[in-house]
Amino acid sequence: MHVALLTVLIDLIGFGIIIPVQPFYAESFGASPTLVTLLGTAYSGMQFLFAPMWGRLSDRRGRRPVMLISIAITLAGYLIFAFASSLWMLFLARMLSGFGAANIGAAQAIVADVTTGDDRARGMGLIGAAFGIGFVIGPAIGGAMGQISAEATALTAAGLSALNFLFAWRSLPETRRAGSSDAVHRGRGFAALRDLRTAGQYVNVPRLLLIIAVMITGMALMEQSISLFIEHVWVLGEDRSLAGADLGDAAGLTAIVLLAVGVVAAVIQGGFTGKLTKRFGEVRLAQVGAIIAAVALGLFAVVGAVGVFALMVLVAAFLACGTSLLMPSTNALLSRAVPEDVQGTYLGLGQSLSALGRTIGPAFAGLLFELNPSSPLVASAVLMAVAFVVTLGLSQPTNVETDAVSGGQSTGR
Repeated sequence: MHVALLTVLIDLIGFGIIIPVQPFYAESFGASPTLVTLLGTAYSGMQFLFAPMWGRLSDRRGRRPVMLISIAITLAGYLIFAFASSLWMLFLARMLSGFGAANIGAAQAIVADVTTGDDRARGMGLIGAAFGIGFVIGPAIGGAMGQISAEATALTAAGLSALNFLFAWRSLPETRRAGSSDAVHRGRGFAALRDLRTAGQYVNVPRLLLIIAVMITGMALMEQSISLFIEHVWVLGEDRSLAGADLGDAAGLTAIVLLAVGVVAAVIQGGFTGKLTKRFGEVRLAQVGAIIAAVALGLFAVVGAVGVFALMVLVAAFLACGTSLLMPSTNALLSRAVPEDVQGTYLGLGQSLSALGRTIGPAFAGLLFELNPSSPLVASAVLMAVAFVVTLGLSQPTNVETDAVSGGQSTGR
């Protein structure tokens, strides 16, 4: 499991490196706020389309080849990003990277392969910690490299992906159990829609998938607008023009906020998720995490009106507390709700819905921002509150393994 986590971590550091410079790099090609956020839509749209494919393929052919191929594709995307000469090449690069980065469902399946019961929440928490650490190290590197150039930033991410591929090739084991059934992979139609139709036979799964879709849409609204919000409040002049503004400062301030999120997320998910799960259970943690995140997202808009950047960092840390409880608990519940031989499929479906949220969120983030810079943050708070309401209907698993039911009867495992 630890090798898989390290592979995910290196992959996420590369992803985090791009975040501080992407909006401003796109602006250098003449992109409007709407096009800047649509660049995130292009990335996530590919994840939506292909996360179920990677998860399903990992169930059928193994986790290791899926991880290797997807890392190589991500590397190609970073290289195109580094040498882009027009806006359409940036979109192509992010689409290719999104295709490769749709492998998180397969990575989660590796963790599910080697953990059971309550330990699975800890394993999912460690993946969450990898996200957190990636958001600590990645944006910090990206903010520093952004002072040189966006091209240097992308080449750094590409170099990390190349090292990640070599590391995975040498050290990543195959964890898929021999003899796993692939009966669920038969049939026609778009895989994600087919899997959604069968989700109702498992306890909690429809609610969990809805929580994922709503939660990530809200987070994507925030993620794709926060850099523009910071630029608007703390970098641009009083006339809101770019005259005299140092866009390197905007990237640096964005990196500081993401650093606060990453540090808190890494600490909570890496050191406390397992202990808290054993004491309170995944359902309670998901409920508490959702309400904390909703409040924090609403506070961003308030802090922007106050204009104190230190408060922005504090609220970002508060947000990380909420998401660090909500996300691992949701993924752990999803993995425990389905049988072993379809964990990659349904975790991949969860990642597909996450990507759908990251597609919808950016598509509206720019439009909302142009109406009012605080609007995307307020909308994200409302969506997170909806996710909290849905968590109230979840039931805590009673087994140490899967509590999937089919036709109203427990199947066990």
